[in-house]
Amino acid sequence: QVQLVESGGGLVQPGGSLRLSCAASGRISSLNTMGWYRQAPGKQRELVARIPLGGSTVYADSVKGRFTISRDNAKNTVYLQMNSLKPEDTAVYYCNVRLVPLGNVGGDYWGQGTQVTVSS
Repeated sequence: QVQLVESGGGLVQPGGSLRLSCAASGRISSLNTMGWYRQAPGKQRELVARIPLGGSTVYADSVKGRFTISRDNAKNTVYLQMNSLKPEDTAVYYCNVRLVPLGNVGGDYWGQGTQVTVSS
């Protein structure tokens, strides 16, 4: 069974920073694209950033220059460094990993979500 465990959310003042982590564990054959999405109250879930196994990262326009996504393949972990946070960044953040479990077909897996609140 595959699990994604997120950590790093919390309350931060505008202009502050947070670092989110998401670790995949279980019987995994391969990891492909890893990414972060967010969902604010009353809004649809939206892509924040994604990083493929090889190739260029993708960022939402609203976070370019402030957020950085990275991954550690040895640890099956994806990170999201969030700087210069704004109140409009407040949302539940979800990691998403496209992977292939051992002995099974591949698919998209989601973390449980972590709350990020930017407020003074």
